[in-house]
Amino acid sequence: MQVYEQRIKITKDDLDELNHVNNVRYVQWIQDIAKAHWEKNVTQDIKDSFFWVVVNHFIEYKSPAFLNDLILIKTYVTKSKGVTSTRIVEMYKDTTLLVKAETVWCLLSTSTNRPTRITEEIADLFE
Repeated sequence: MQVYEQRIKITKDDLDELNHVNNVRYVQWIQDIAKAHWEKNVTQDIKDSFFWVVVNHFIEYKSPAFLNDLILIKTYVTKSKGVTSTRIVEMYKDTTLLVKAETVWCLLSTSTNRPTRITEEIADLFE
């Protein structure tokens, strides 16, 4: 399993009225890191031929984050079968797990805008 990581620092724009990170921001980061991991691993030909859409998100909010916290975001793919792939995203402050998300993504063809089987080449890039 290949783990991809990013670090972010919480800014005022990330906060809600309770002064902790807004849940909507976590969803954005889940999507952003998945996209970054995809773009890091695939060729331009693959990017031109395929794209992903979310089927569902399951998100567990474990602990809040606050202004100026440094957050480590990790992601990895646990399963790719047929037209779908399951990706985990975990967010940590130091060793404390803040958020764990499981997202099922569906691979679509850019030429048809329809679901398409995940090729062995694509699956291998994330194992």
